[in-house]
Amino acid sequence: MLDYVLIGIAVMALLGVVFEEVLHVNKAKTTLFFGTFAWILLFIDANRGPHLAELNEHLIENISEISTLWLFLLAAMTFVAYLNRKGMIENMLNIIMPQKITLKKLIFFTAIFSFCFSSLADNITATLVSIAMVLSLGLPFNQTMRFAVLVVFAVNSGGVSLITGDVTTLMIFLDDKVTITQLLLLIIPSLTAVLFLALLLSIGMKGEVKIKKTRHELRPVDYVIAGIFLSTIVLTLIANVLFAIPPMLSFLAGMAVMFLVATFMGEEKYDDPILDYIRLIEFDTLLFFLGVLLLVGMLDHIDALGALLHVYSVMPSTGANFVMGVLSSMIDNVPLTAALLKADIAMSTAEWMAFTYAVGVGGSLLIIGSSAGIVTMSKVKGLTFAKYGKFVLLLLAAYSVGYALVLVMANLFVTAS
Repeated sequence: MLDYVLIGIAVMALLGVVFEEVLHVNKAKTTLFFGTFAWILLFIDANRGPHLAELNEHLIENISEISTLWLFLLAAMTFVAYLNRKGMIENMLNIIMPQKITLKKLIFFTAIFSFCFSSLADNITATLVSIAMVLSLGLPFNQTMRFAVLVVFAVNSGGVSLITGDVTTLMIFLDDKVTITQLLLLIIPSLTAVLFLALLLSIGMKGEVKIKKTRHELRPVDYVIAGIFLSTIVLTLIANVLFAIPPMLSFLAGMAVMFLVATFMGEEKYDDPILDYIRLIEFDTLLFFLGVLLLVGMLDHIDALGALLHVYSVMPSTGANFVMGVLSSMIDNVPLTAALLKADIAMSTAEWMAFTYAVGVGGSLLIIGSSAGIVTMSKVKGLTFAKYGKFVLLLLAAYSVGYALVLVMANLFVTAS
């Protein structure tokens, strides 16, 4: 009986996010309340019984995962907050963008930039930088919305073919379901789907954008910190591949280096303390993450996620993988992937590649389905679950095109080899 109550709580939390504009209650408050309340009910039900130790262990694991994400976000968002406040991102636009560019060209430029950057960096960093670039253009809200939707889809698509780009991709690789070269085949379908979405979003767009060539005067310390940021991204990837060092640890080290360098280069004389930039982080985002991941951890504990795998018993794997991708827009894709790997469902390499794409990109269908979406919602004022939902058919079309192309390429090249 309690399991059904807990699932109902998760549904109410989702409805609280969906109807945020109607209820006028911040989504961080509703998810945090329901997330903590659900775990409290679990402990009351355990009542110091034989399952208490297991419950406590699961909560500690859940909190550990959340703290890892929190600390990573803290470091990445501090870097971006500093560079954005100093005008570094705007200066970068001045270099790579023409004086004038049509909106249609701009949307394709944004698609390629976000896709490529997320292949080099993690999804959260890529989202922060891409959204900062979009917001610096000063577009009307309805146009900014289209660019924001595109950024979320492009960022999620960019990292799906690399073991350093997406956690679920790494999990599937470590379980020996796919090889690195097979994963690289996902690049073409993923990029094609992103460009297809850009094409759909560009319909009806007219006019040109004048890029404001405002030159921000930068101090030597600003250039050094930008270099530290880029070095942190590169070294994070290398350290993770060579030594399995968690990205969170590398980014915290990079942030510590930033603090020390700023201090040694005399930040005090500029009356601009480097630690103050942590205050520029929107902690609503972090609290929202906390609430959502507590709810997902609770669902994982009561095996509600494992129940979703019954779809493989009623559908062929190709169709079931597609559905799992759609479900990942409502449920975190990491426990979803872990549940499938644990079940050890028999699938061909081509089907595992399709699953990798599905859970990596499917989260883009809803704004709460990925970290990229949640970060974007926190940065673009006025972007809500409902407003993002208006683009769900376009997103579903692009996701379907990418999924179909993955199956075609996987069957052609993997079967042939």
